[in-house]
Amino acid sequence: MSLKKIKIIGIITIFALSFLYHFLYQWFPNPIFSILFPVNESIWEHMKLLYTGILSWGLIEIILLKKNKINYNNYPYQLFLTAFTSIIIYLILYLPIYNLIGEKIIISIFLLLIVIILEQMLSYYILNQKKENDILSKISIILIIIFYMILLNLTYDPPKNYIFYDTVENKYGINIK
Repeated sequence: MSLKKIKIIGIITIFALSFLYHFLYQWFPNPIFSILFPVNESIWEHMKLLYTGILSWGLIEIILLKKNKINYNNYPYQLFLTAFTSIIIYLILYLPIYNLIGEKIIISIFLLLIVIILEQMLSYYILNQKKENDILSKISIILIIIFYMILLNLTYDPPKNYIFYDTVENKYGINIK
């Protein structure tokens, strides 16, 4: 199996995981899942689908890379960079459309797929770099954890901004009982 094939499998897997992850908190509400998966229908909470989906795929992908003896560099760096930038890219593409025409599920899903494809292409490029950057890789592991802490904070204490507003439940963040 080649790196290209693994990346194609990654696109399909991350896309599929996004649909599963959309419902996991609803099915199993608990504090850990509230950090990893969307707790409401706000735009921001759905960014967890991308971030957690890419990181989840990363656990599978590293096994496939090692099993198939594929050379790669900068794995933690590419994992954080693609997970983090996928959120930025999605929001840059989605928010103008949302502000013009509102929520359209087919557009949201199509943009999700486009962003996953783009981030897998970026990942492919980074993994094929000739030189390993140990410092970036170590920093990236810390940044993955820090970003989950930010997600935790934004889930339990979101700003009063429309991207954090759940239009279905008419609320911000999570209901703590």
